[in-house]
Amino acid sequence: MTQIKNLALVDDDDVFVFLTKKTIEQTKLVDLIKVFGNGLDAINFLKENKNNVDVLPEIILLDLSMPIMNGWQFLEEFTKINPSLGKKITIYICSSSISQDDITRAKSINEVSDYIIKPITKDKLIDLIEKL
Repeated sequence: MTQIKNLALVDDDDVFVFLTKKTIEQTKLVDLIKVFGNGLDAINFLKENKNNVDVLPEIILLDLSMPIMNGWQFLEEFTKINPSLGKKITIYICSSSISQDDITRAKSINEVSDYIIKPITKDKLIDLIEKL
């Protein structure tokens, strides 16, 4: 099975974060889970560590609806800094939104690999990691 070193969870919902962390830990496929409560904290972390590939995540699970900087704003900033990052980062949007507009918009962004409607299951997580 594929093992990944770092996964970032960018979401302000404490219950979703708690349950998703537990689910990820059960897979035993991820060494470290870093949690950010908003997109700005996550972007700042990426900028500060752009040359430190050991701490950059392989996967980001991104919520769309957050305070300070939402998922769309995060993606806008990420698109700008992505070429300067020393590692390929795969982004999955994890949202409770079932809006077709959101899904279509997300899939039109090159940096987004997939759109997952919450909650995320253990099997889905394993599948995402295996696709890397």
